[in-house]
Amino acid sequence: MEKEYQQTELELEETNMYILFARMFACIAREVGEKFGDEGIRAVREGVRQFGEARGRNIAERARAMGHEADLFHYLSCYDMGRSGYFNSADRVTETEIEQDFDRCVFAETWMNDHTEEYGIHYCELIDPSIARGYNKQMECCHDEHFFDKGRCHFIFRMKDGEQETD
Repeated sequence: MEKEYQQTELELEETNMYILFARMFACIAREVGEKFGDEGIRAVREGVRQFGEARGRNIAERARAMGHEADLFHYLSCYDMGRSGYFNSADRVTETEIEQDFDRCVFAETWMNDHTEEYGIHYCELIDPSIARGYNKQMECCHDEHFFDKGRCHFIFRMKDGEQETD
């Protein structure tokens, strides 16, 4: 005699890799900070910087593989992370700069919902400037507004002295 299988539907929070990444980062930063204090947080931030610069170098390689220079104009089109519905930004690209105004970021939302902004900020402050520097040493990123204090993130990317130097 077969037993009847009854599936129970559970209403669970949607989980995805972005949310898991944000939570993992906060857990690691918290543990390192608690065990090693300011020196540990500096190490976490250095890890973010290295990770970001490596991502930037990979984005530059993607650009070159697509027949482009690692220049300002091709930065977003060759970016390594898709913009799903978990991120939303208004982007403005000109000959001299990229401006991005985000009104949705799953990382920031996760850290704020989990009350772990004090750890997430270490990622937020460093990741985009580091990616930009890895992509093109002449590229600067000004991240002047953060979700944690402004409810949005605002970035401006420019080339130092207007140069488009590539590696």
